[in-house]
This record gives sequence, C-alpha cells and structure tokens, in this order.
Amino acid sequence: MRRRLLLLTAATTALVLTALLVPLTLLTRSHAADRATAEATARAQWVAHAIGPALASRKERPTAEQTVESVNGPGLPRTSLILGGGATVGPGPAEITDAVRLARTGRAFTYEPSSGGRQVLVPVHGAADGTAVVQVTLTDRQLYAGTLTSWLVLAGIGVGLVLLGLLLADRLGARLVGATRGLARTADRLAAGDLSARAAPEGPPELRLVAAELNRLAARIDDLLTAERVTARENAADLAHRLRTPVAALRLDAETLRDPEEARRIAADVVALERSVDDVIRKARRPLNAAPGADLAAVARERAAFWQPLAEDQGRSGDVEAPDDRLTVPVPYDELAAGIDALIGNVLDHTPQGTAYRVAVTTGPDGRARLTVSDDGPGFPGSCARSAARGASGGGSTGLGLDIARRTAEDAGGSFAVEHRPTRVTLTFPRPARPQDGPDGPDRPDHPNHPARPDRPDRRDPPPPAGTRPGPPAPSG
Repeated sequence: MRRRLLLLTAATTALVLTALLVPLTLLTRSHAADRATAEATARAQWVAHAIGPALASRKERPTAEQTVESVNGPGLPRTSLILGGGATVGPGPAEITDAVRLARTGRAFTYEPSSGGRQVLVPVHGAADGTAVVQVTLTDRQLYAGTLTSWLVLAGIGVGLVLLGLLLADRLGARLVGATRGLARTADRLAAGDLSARAAPEGPPELRLVAAELNRLAARIDDLLTAERVTARENAADLAHRLRTPVAALRLDAETLRDPEEARRIAADVVALERSVDDVIRKARRPLNAAPGADLAAVARERAAFWQPLAEDQGRSGDVEAPDDRLTVPVPYDELAAGIDALIGNVLDHTPQGTAYRVAVTTGPDGRARLTVSDDGPGFPGSCARSAARGASGGGSTGLGLDIARRTAEDAGGSFAVEHRPTRVTLTFPRPARPQDGPDGPDRPDHPNHPARPDRPDRRDPPPPAGTRPGPPAPSG
C-alpha cells in the first residue's frame, strides 16, 4: 500500500509538472529571444542615430566608421554598416541581400536568415551616397543566452516538488500502514487467544471505525466465551456430582468380586475412569482469560520428591537434574504435574523393581524446554514399541499414561518422543514470550493459592495398580 501510494504520487506529480514545465521552458526560450532582439534593436537604433550626421559629409565618414568599430567586441552582437555605394564597415561579408535592399527603402525590421540566428536592420537617412543600413546580427547562442540556466532551474524546481510530494505521500502512507498494521497485530493477538487485545483508534476515520468495530467484536467474543465457560463449569460440577455415586458403587462392586485378579483389574479401570473425569472437570474449571504457566524445573523436582518414598520401597534410585533458575512453560501446573506423574508412574509400574530412573530438565539449543524421563529397564516390548512412539501405552495398560504425557506437550505446542533400550521419553515445550507468573506466582508449589496436590505417598502404601496413571486424587464434587 505504501509503495503504491508513492508510485501514484510520483506519477501524478510528474504529469502535472510536465504539463506546467513544458510550456514554461518554451516561454523562457521565447522570452530570451525577445530580450536579445530588443537589445539588438536598441543597439542598431543608437548606432544609426550616432552616425547619421557623420554620413552626411564624406569628410566625416571616418568618424562613422570608428563609431561602428567601437560597438563591436568579444561576445557582443556583430554590428556592421552597409553604405549606399555597397561598401561594408565592420565585421561580416560585403553582401547586398534582399533584406538590405528592403531596408534601403526606409523600413526598419527584424529578419531571420535561413542560416540561423536573427538580424536587425535599421536604415540611416541623409547619407551622402544614398541610404545606409545598420545591421546587427545575433547568433543562436546569443539569441537564446540564459535559456539553459532557466531550464535547469525549472528542472530543479520540478525535481524538488516531486521529492516533496513523495515525502508527504510517504508520511501519509506510513500513517495509514502503521494504523493498518496495528489492526493486524490486534487481530493476530485475538486469534492467538489473547482476548484482552484492543486496537488503538488511529489513522483516517475509516480505519478508526474499523478499530472501534474490532474492539467491539473482541468484547463480544469475550462475553460469549465467558458465558460459555460459566455454563461449562456448571455442567462440569453437575457431571461430577452425577458420576460420584455410580463410580463409588462400581468400586464397591469390584471389591466384592471373588477373583482377586479380576477385582484388581476392574478397580484399576475404575481409577482410570475417575481420573479421566477429573481431568475433564479440571480443564472445564480453568479460568478462561488466565494465561497458564508453570515452572517446569520446580514441578519436576516436586513430583520426583513425591514419588521418591515409593521408589525407595522398590529399591530404585531416582535422580533428578533440574536447573535452579525458573523455566516457565505454557502449561497449567496441574496438567504438567499429571504428565510427569504419568511418566514416573509408568516406570514404577512397568519395570522390574530395583530399576533406576532419571528425571532431567534441560533447555535445548532452540530455546525450548525439555523434560526427559529415562530408566534402565528392558524397554517397551516389541509389540508395544510402535504404539508407545505414538504416545499410547501398551502391555495391557489402560493407555492413559503416555497419552496424557503426549497431550500435555502437544496441547502446549510442543512435541513428544520415545526412545527404546534404554527407555527415554522426552517432552518438549515452547517457552512463552514472557513468564506467565512471577517468582511468587500461583504456580509455585508452596504458593498459598496453589491448587491442592496429593500428599507424599507413605512408604507403606502399595504402588498404584498396573496400567494406570498415577496422579492427583479426584477433586471433590
């Protein structure tokens, strides 16, 4: 838009200046010729008046010749005297042309010969040997002297006006483009989910109107989504109350089964169902306009410490490598903790007791945060390796563990990767443009407003059932 405006201004200004300057150049040329002709005419008349009395007597003719010679000089028009007998005094060929014959009849005039230039002829009456003629000859250079300078001045004025027009057009274009880009940035922020973004009304009236309508649209979207969130929260609470009783009854029925293996399997499925419902409820209750963020290093240390007693009961060593500096990722605390719990829980559930594991938090060369959970176990079975790479558990599990970890990373715009023998699961998270919470924000585990987390497992507690995702207990309905 800015370039097109500059091109349009340049073309329009050039056309207007061309229409103005071309006649001006022709006018300056004509004016220069008229001025030179007027000066030559005045010179010829002065010479004719000065030498008229001298030509009346043959004795005074030398005086007339000296007068003619005195008015000639370098750079001056060529002045000559053609006597009645045909002799010529001064520079120029001794040639009697038709113009000279016409001047001898008593007429003074200006003549343009075919060879170029211009001649002024003035008759001198009263000469002893007939009418003499004073002839002043102008060359083309003398006739149009100063024209080139005038043209250069006009060209400079034209170029200056074009540049001035381009400067004004550029400033106008910058204002228009700046206002348009501001609208585009606001639209991008709204598309990215920042419903607090508003456009500044600036620029011409049309763009200010667009900015006002965009702000009104953003406010309307915010109101609609807030109302939808309120409805979703109410539905989630209602769903929680409705599911608590049948799930509790299902758990009691599972405990009455005679086959312990079948009872344990059904109980694990019930636990998985409860946690899936809790996950849906937790997401539905998340504030709409809150920008989620958690310290990956702090959460990794906390969850590793949470599972450490159970790991020690199983004879495992669990190493944690996490930087002391804050490493904020755009994931809510509870989802990040659930993903880490799923990965550590899979190690405790599906590897032989005594197998060591490690939790590492690093920053990659691209600036992304990485969470790696690895162990020294036998790796995924051959039939489960492909599904594990897709983020789905295998080996008879419910399929929630790796899937939760995968969704935790991918929902934040990150990635999920699995390596086999030794087993290594890596979650990659993008870094937010700015920390979502300060050092004392609510995503710190020790913050008073931090979501309630499960207590540390007691050493006497048994490990979670195989194939289930360890994580926080279900919130009360």
